Amino acid sequence: MVERVVATDAALALIDKLKVRHGPVMFHQSGGCCDGSSPMCYPDGDLIVGNQDVLLGYIGESPFYMHKNQYDYWKHTQIIIDVVDGRGGMFSLEGVEGKRFLSRSRAFNEAELEQLKS
Repeated sequence: MVERVVATDAALALIDKLKVRHGPVMFHQSGGCCDGSSPMCYPDGDLIVGNQDVLLGYIGESPFYMHKNQYDYWKHTQIIIDVVDGRGGMFSLEGVEGKRFLSRSRAFNEAELEQLKS
C-alpha cells in the first residue's frame, strides 16, 4: 500500500521520546508563516484541525495533517519526515530536544499514483 507520509527511523525514535514525555502527539504542516512549511508536532488535540486540513496518514501512530493549499503542491509526492539537529518551530514539541523535524519528499511513480486514485 502506498503511503502519503512516512518517517525515518530517527524521526520515529524522536516521536517515541516525545510521546513518553507529552503523551499522544499529532503533526501539522500548513505552508503559512511562522515556520508553517515545517512539520510541527503538538500534543494530540492541542491544534484544532479544520475542514481545510487533509489527513495524510500516520507516523509513529500519530496523525499527520497538511493544510489543503500546501497539500495541492505536495500531492504528487510522498512526504518523508526526518529529523536534523537544530531548533525547529517555536511551538513544536521537539525544539527543546535540540532537534527539528524536516519534510523531504520523493515523486510518486505512475503505478503509485494510480494506486492512490483507487
